[in-house]
Amino acid sequence: METSEYTVMAAVEDRHWWYGGMRAIAATLLDEVYAERHDLAVLDAGCGTGANLRFLRRYGDTIGIDVAPEAVDYSIHGTPGRVARGSVLALPFNDQSFDLVTSFEVLYHRGVPDEMPALLDAYRVLRPGGRLLIRLPAFELLRGHHDQAVHGRRRYTEPEVCGLLEAAGFVVERSTYVNSLLMPLALAQRLAERVRPVEANEASDLTLPHPLINELLRWPLAAEVALIANGIHLPAGVSVLCRARRKQK
Repeated sequence: METSEYTVMAAVEDRHWWYGGMRAIAATLLDEVYAERHDLAVLDAGCGTGANLRFLRRYGDTIGIDVAPEAVDYSIHGTPGRVARGSVLALPFNDQSFDLVTSFEVLYHRGVPDEMPALLDAYRVLRPGGRLLIRLPAFELLRGHHDQAVHGRRRYTEPEVCGLLEAAGFVVERSTYVNSLLMPLALAQRLAERVRPVEANEASDLTLPHPLINELLRWPLAAEVALIANGIHLPAGVSVLCRARRKQK
């Protein structure tokens, strides 16, 4: 990911509508199985600048790793818990060290040329019955300037993500597309990007929008939280979210 994107991320991820909405949706899937748990050992694999570590503290003790030194620096200075530099391809932890591993928009980066080693290592560090919550960008049709800025390698369909998890030994408990209601806007933006040049000083997709727009964009994701909490499977969206479990034996 471009260094400038980490700077923007650190400045906005506690206030930006997308980050807040994604954390709320992630909490919905986690609360289905961990609502009463506050004692989990949690690893955020690819923790970025640290806001997700602060969110995950509600479930127990958190550790974050990221391969980018810029991300680790931001996380160390703003996050409770331990943060270290490390790769999702070779997690620096003993077997069966964690109850929960999360990975949000990480395995699609060019720095992860193959998802399988990362998924197998996540499986290795999970305790029997432990869970992985993973989110990845959806549909190659939605590839755009942001993918280039964050060094995105590919985008996925939901069956592809579930297939990768099952091939790594996981049992997929629940999966859905997310950021579905705003998908038409995202598609329109990506199609527009294909017919105009990229400006050198063009704002990052992560830039915080005007406060009114930021607030308005929260509502579709809040509606998705309610739908997903009621067991609704969203059939298309900008990202794929899956919760999977390591087998007991």
